[in-house]
Amino acid sequence: MKSLINLLCVLCLNLSVLCVSKSPAAESSNVLWIYLEDVSRWFSCYGDEVIETPHIDALAADGIRFDRFYTPAGVCSATRSSQILGVMQTTFGVHQHRSSRDNAAGTSHEGIGMIHLPDGVKTLPEIFSGQGYFSVGGGPKDDFNFVFDVSEIYDYLGKGFGPRGGEEKNLWSHAPEGKPWFAQVHIKGGKLGRAAPTVIDRTSVPVPPYYPDIELVREEIAHHYDCILETDRQVGEVVAALKEDGLYDNTTIFLHSDHGYKLHRDKQFLYEGGIKMPLIVTGPGIKGGQVRDDLISGVDLAPASLAAAGLSVPDYMEGHDFLADDYSPREYLVAARDRCDYTIERIRAIVTPRFKYLRNYLTDRPFMQPSYKDPWPVSRRFREMMANGEMNEAQLVFFGPKKPAEELYDLEHDPHEIRNLAEDPKFKKELKRHRKLLADWVAETGGGGLEPESDDGLLQVLYQWGDKCVNPEYEKLRALVEEKPKRKKKK
Repeated sequence: MKSLINLLCVLCLNLSVLCVSKSPAAESSNVLWIYLEDVSRWFSCYGDEVIETPHIDALAADGIRFDRFYTPAGVCSATRSSQILGVMQTTFGVHQHRSSRDNAAGTSHEGIGMIHLPDGVKTLPEIFSGQGYFSVGGGPKDDFNFVFDVSEIYDYLGKGFGPRGGEEKNLWSHAPEGKPWFAQVHIKGGKLGRAAPTVIDRTSVPVPPYYPDIELVREEIAHHYDCILETDRQVGEVVAALKEDGLYDNTTIFLHSDHGYKLHRDKQFLYEGGIKMPLIVTGPGIKGGQVRDDLISGVDLAPASLAAAGLSVPDYMEGHDFLADDYSPREYLVAARDRCDYTIERIRAIVTPRFKYLRNYLTDRPFMQPSYKDPWPVSRRFREMMANGEMNEAQLVFFGPKKPAEELYDLEHDPHEIRNLAEDPKFKKELKRHRKLLADWVAETGGGGLEPESDDGLLQVLYQWGDKCVNPEYEKLRALVEEKPKRKKKK
């Protein structure tokens, strides 16, 4: 079924059936993605009271602030793969985090587990280039879960926007004079680390009820605020450079993040903190000061970007041009959590205007499985508190020993997603409705990516992570893994 769907997608592409955009942006305007990494939407324009983000706020004042933008996943590679293609990451099987990493060079397994896109399917920069634009990549953060040659994706690949600024903040300057461009400026955001000065008082930050109010948690939250302050400064530098070059008024800007900050219930998972992200769009023909609360998915960014430039949109793209005059708001959107590094998981989310439904397929393991976060001091403290019974009911929704098969939350009245309504008789009708939305989506997409990862894909993970791969799915393959060839020491 999956192969048939992929074939139909390619056939539609080859027929060159193109969508006509009614976006307000002028034709042949430049398009800029300001892509933030690991950044939650703790901006003052979104109502945050801890910090001021004047540069991001100014961008929102010039355009549209979207209050219900959701990324397709809570982790970078799955989200970035989806958004650069304009389809859910499950459509072409690129949903497992950090897939297609050829880490077994020199062995009989070299090249195993590689994922190739169907013929005719292109990334967004390639589509821009094919329609007369100059495409620019903003640094090494591509992180796509399919086989690609970065030199073929972009006409120019920059070194990235450094934590203290630099010449690469205006990557568009490499475009030939007079030629429109599509550019991505990548800002490290939540991964700035020590490059973000310590500013925020650790005792003053709010702690959501699903985390214990302890010093280590406050440090993580305050540090993320520090990172956002530095991110805001960098966004200001990019916008200033655009204005200095006289390009601001003819550039459609999409400022967005790939997922939330790194703490356990946020990054990688499908709760609001992991996938409800910032999105601000400004550009020619877009009236400033707008706020929209309709549901926007990360898969919508690619088609909206093409339409904003007056370009045709490939028929295989699943997203919608949410800037079009005749745009009809979504009834629902979907997000997916699958393997992250060596931790095998399978969760799907349905988000409707009021509710979120989560389907947990692997109920034999808790949310807090072994993961790459385990060595962190805050992780060790969490596990101590779990073992000692020091967590309350709200915290045990995520940190407890069991995982329910279904979760249903009233986002309007329970934004922290603490009270699971899946077993509440009053919400039986809503549960059935959301359950059907997911079942229909799975059927329409040929499986929704719910099939187990291939043996080849798991072998690749075993080569990278070795003994850290403790999930039962790896056991049948462990004997097949050869010892990695040792690198020769330099003389």
